[in-house]
Amino acid sequence: MAGTLSGKRIAILAADGVEQVELTEPRAAVTAAGATTDIVSLSDGTIQAMNGDIEPADTFTVDLTVAKASAGDYDALIMPGGTVNADKLRVDGDVRAFVREIVGAGKPIGVICHAPWTLIDAGLVEGRTLTSFPSVRTDLRNAGATVVDEEVVVDRGLVSSRDPHDLPAFCAAVVEEFTRS
Repeated sequence: MAGTLSGKRIAILAADGVEQVELTEPRAAVTAAGATTDIVSLSDGTIQAMNGDIEPADTFTVDLTVAKASAGDYDALIMPGGTVNADKLRVDGDVRAFVREIVGAGKPIGVICHAPWTLIDAGLVEGRTLTSFPSVRTDLRNAGATVVDEEVVVDRGLVSSRDPHDLPAFCAAVVEEFTRS
């Protein structure tokens, strides 16, 4: 796996409330494969990660605000979950525009847990097959997606998983899909 993503730059879109392992494990996987990553968020400074949505974990330095980010600067996007994180991101116009720009450019995206909420609000799930945390599935269906209950689903550059238990499969699929782009 080492070197398969050499020269690729990957945005990790996250805000306060991000589920820590859903940020750190995919980041470690793509970095081990040779990619560089940037944490892109709503504002400068740091974001507060969480364990299980309720226990404060580490803080992470933001590399770039989403208002200043351009899809042209990235080869792929990772969107970790965390209920609060996903809820903050989904309502932000700059976030939705950035995600639409990534998809419009044909670049792959990895989403896990509650992260598909942003895809729903950006109008990007109709006709797609994906999985998510169980509480997001009705929203996905209502937005026109086909929802399956599998540890990882890949549909035309969109990699999705349900929760932290799926991280080994999610990370492997993200690296594989990002290598193809």
